[in-house]
Amino acid sequence: MPKLKLTKQEIDKSAKPDTSEKPKDVLYWDTKDQGFGLRVTPTGKMTYVVQGRIPGHANSVRLTIGPHGRWTPDTARDEAKKLLRMMDTGIDPRAVAKKEAAQRVTLRDVADAYKRDRPLKDSSKAEIERHVTTTFEAWLKKPLKDITREMVTKRFNEVKTKGTRGDGPAPAQANQSMAVLRALFNYAIREYREPDGAPVLTDNPVDVLYKKWVPLKPRTSRVPDNKVGAVWSYLTKAREQAYNRDTLASLDLVMLLLLTGLRIGECSELTWDRVNLEEGWIHIPDPKNSNPVWLPLSTQAVQLLKTRQRVKGSPFVFSSWGKCGHIRDPRDTMRKVSEVAGTKITPHDLRRTYTTIGIANCGIDLTRVELLTNHVPKGVTARHYLETSHLQYLKPETQRISDWIEQQAAALNDCSES
Repeated sequence: MPKLKLTKQEIDKSAKPDTSEKPKDVLYWDTKDQGFGLRVTPTGKMTYVVQGRIPGHANSVRLTIGPHGRWTPDTARDEAKKLLRMMDTGIDPRAVAKKEAAQRVTLRDVADAYKRDRPLKDSSKAEIERHVTTTFEAWLKKPLKDITREMVTKRFNEVKTKGTRGDGPAPAQANQSMAVLRALFNYAIREYREPDGAPVLTDNPVDVLYKKWVPLKPRTSRVPDNKVGAVWSYLTKAREQAYNRDTLASLDLVMLLLLTGLRIGECSELTWDRVNLEEGWIHIPDPKNSNPVWLPLSTQAVQLLKTRQRVKGSPFVFSSWGKCGHIRDPRDTMRKVSEVAGTKITPHDLRRTYTTIGIANCGIDLTRVELLTNHVPKGVTARHYLETSHLQYLKPETQRISDWIEQQAAALNDCSES
């Protein structure tokens, strides 16, 4: 390999790329300092390198220092000497660099890697991103190793008592956000390792919250039985008077939620290719519990979908002018439903309403209602002997629920007319 006095003047004058028929990199070793060199690629790119041996290692180690231009010969020479001294004392600079890089990994880096490497649903990725960019916004560029137990405790108490933006207590948000942070730390502890396999991070600071999590009562809110008729009557009349496509889509979405007990994400993202109105079913291929299901539709649900306007170029049943192409949050409709119901109602509350109507008012077996709402049955017989995906055999049950809802509205109208 050619030798060259590695100064700027000599490099500019004599360092040339290989111009042979099959060109390769050219290595110029310094005439003064052994192990210090300059690599020139066939395209003319020049990079400083260093090569030496580590005691106990069979092969020599060659490391890249940096490109000529950003590094001067003198600064590159000093770096080469430092790296060679490390090698002489038995330290592998590659291991040091790897460890330092891992210790510089930020919360943003880990969140991105976690979402990339784990088989997560889009909704789960969005939930992680929401917590990372709201609750932990101030920590996004902070190395994970610098997030301490004291910081975690302080932020947990802040969110619990004041909320993420100081808008009021948010104990559920405090629990959820810290559960996300705990998962990210556990991922980092498993993922980032030193060359000998030892973890770069050994402590999960969220462990400090042991026995400090806020105990939350299970949510039981739903449309009261005596308000179901009024809610259905309101939705039916509002549908007749809807003044634009998005308003109608929101109303129809809420009505289908009440008629099927679907989760909001499953319903709002429903596409026409997963709807069979002739046979009366819809297909949910990737639900929360990962059990693909074909759900039967009542005659009311079929009629609702038959009268839905199909928008050219849109695959969605509840299409919207919004960026995602479909209604995501029927906020205005739910606000009006809440007014009619006399209590705050969320889309998930409609799922609880469907379940309660089925069990308490229609006398449907719990296992069958669990299947219709695509919950994994708890009983051994149901789990191992019942059909849990193709549920067309439960059409009579879902029809009874829809009929009961419609009957409440009819009774209410009869009372008002009399």
